[in-house]
Amino acid sequence: QVQLVESGGGLVQAGGSLRLSCAASGRTFSSYAMGWFRQAPGKEREFVAAIGWSGGRTYYADSVKGRFTISSDNAKNTVYLQMNSLKPEDTAVYYCGARRPSRSYLMEYEYDYWGQGTQVTVSS
Repeated sequence: QVQLVESGGGLVQAGGSLRLSCAASGRTFSSYAMGWFRQAPGKEREFVAAIGWSGGRTYYADSVKGRFTISSDNAKNTVYLQMNSLKPEDTAVYYCGARRPSRSYLMEYEYDYWGQGTQVTVSS
């Protein structure tokens, strides 16, 4: 079992930055690959970024490429999402998820564990 707790969301003006954190507890964190998804009101949850097992390769949705950076600190059992140049369309609840390394990073159903989410609101 893995427990995930997100933090770092808030209200920011367009062009600003936020850093989200996802703290993991339970089974060995480094055994899992991690990802960030987001869900805006009235929309389905969508992939944002992912990082491979024990760090390594990173993947991004086209909509955030060049603006967001995912990273992990296995010593702290934490994964981060640095979000720069934020836009109003980035407004959503952001969720982190944990998946087995062999599973696809892109699909929501490939993730075994989820946090409760953190709200990000970008004003224009």
